[in-house]
Parts: sequence; structure tokens; C-alpha cells
Amino acid sequence: MRIREHLRISSRRQQQLSRAMQVILIGLVFIGLDRGDIGIVVNASVGLGVTYLPAILERDYRIPMDAGLTLWISSAAFLHALGTVGLPGSETNFYAGIGWWDHLTHALSSSVVAAAGYATVRALDEHTDAIYLPPRFMFVFILLFVLAFGVFWEVIEFAVSGVAALAGTGSVLTQYGLDDTLLDLVFDAIGGLIVALWGTAHLSDVVGAIQTRFEQTPR
Repeated sequence: MRIREHLRISSRRQQQLSRAMQVILIGLVFIGLDRGDIGIVVNASVGLGVTYLPAILERDYRIPMDAGLTLWISSAAFLHALGTVGLPGSETNFYAGIGWWDHLTHALSSSVVAAAGYATVRALDEHTDAIYLPPRFMFVFILLFVLAFGVFWEVIEFAVSGVAALAGTGSVLTQYGLDDTLLDLVFDAIGGLIVALWGTAHLSDVVGAIQTRFEQTPR
């Protein structure tokens, strides 16, 4: 079953939602420029680029990206970028002003990371006899992969925030302390768990396409 069928939203409606997110992200770039806020500009620009990634993968690498997958990836990038924007009538952004926003974006983003890691490793497993990953181990691998990436991301946030503080400039990424970091990792694990339990069934077409790319790559 494809993601769009599971969500019970038509492919056209999902495409419209993805396009709407792209338009809003372009608007966020201009909002950031108007405010002189480099964090909004960078996060919105990167998010906009991520929303075009599914189309590039499908066009250049023949990896099938149905509307559901595209909406999944776009939503993760969109909500993260939107979180850097200030609340109406306040200088506080969504991350600082809405307690659950950070949890939502971490869980959603980590689910995309988990899906990418699973699809790539599963394709390698199918491609060569030198690698064998039992189905039960794949569950563990997804969780470990997500947590490793989550730790890597937290280190990047800490480094970027530290450099910004030394330079006396606004930070593109914000580190809120050790407690926040540990909570981020918990929600990273939740995102990975969702993919491990229910998401892998929706990635069979992607796995097959990546495996085909491996087979076509000259050795």
C-alpha cells in the first residue's frame, strides 16, 4: 500500500499541499530578508530545497516518489522552517513559544531519516550476498541509525550555537540545553520507531529502485 492510500488523501490533493508549502517557504525567505533574520532565511531556503529533492530523485535517479512520500518529506522540512518564524505579535518563534513544536518536528524529521537509512541498507542487503540483515535486526538498525543521526545533529546545533555566540551574531540553529537535547533524542527514537513498525511496508518501491541503481553501477 502506498502512503497516499493509507492517508486516504488523493494524489492531486497531496501535490497541492506540497506546492502550498513551497509557496509559503518562499514567503518565509522574504520575511527573513525583511527582518534581517539570517536564521529564517537559511532554514526556509534549505527547507525549500528539500521539498524539491523528491522530484530530483525521481527525475535523475528513477527512484519512485509518490505524492505521499513527497508530502512526508516536504512536511518535515516545512514545519522545521516554519518553527523559526516569530509568533504573531511576538518576537518568540514557534520553537520557543509552542512546547510541542520541537517534539513534532524532531519526530517527523527523524522518521524521514529512518526511512532513508532503511531503504538504502535494505537495498544493499538485497543487492549483495556479502551483506545479510535479518528482519529482526532491521528493526534495531533503524532505531540505532536514527539515534546516531540525532546525536550528530545535536552536536551540529551545539557547534553552530557556540560559533554564533562567539561571533556575536544570531544562530541559524539553537541549542536549549542538555535536558532539551535528551528530550530531542527521545522523539527522534519515536520517529524511528514509527518507521520500524509501520513505515517499511510503504518503502518497497523505493528499495527496489535503489537496488536497481546499485546493479547498474559499474564495478
